[in-house]
Amino acid sequence: MTRRRTYQERVIRDYYRHQSLIRLQRLQELVSELYLTEGNRRKNLWRRVAQALAGLGVPQSRIDHLVATNNPSYLAKLVEELLQKPLPEPPSPSQP
Repeated sequence: MTRRRTYQERVIRDYYRHQSLIRLQRLQELVSELYLTEGNRRKNLWRRVAQALAGLGVPQSRIDHLVATNNPSYLAKLVEELLQKPLPEPPSPSQP
């Protein structure tokens, strides 16, 4: 097995360090998509929203309520709220 290069290690480390920012950005994109879709596609988007919110540490009861209401404006307000909160500290890099 080949070792990763320094550049590759940095890319991987940065990806995991900024995971919460990536999820928030994806949630913003999903809000836009929810406004434009209908039917089964919309159900699949809500499932992806629920997974992203769970990854950000939003309580399951709040996620269930958002999905049940099926209202993208509520999700947009939650995303605004999440953007106002300070993001969690990234994990410290571990040395192999």
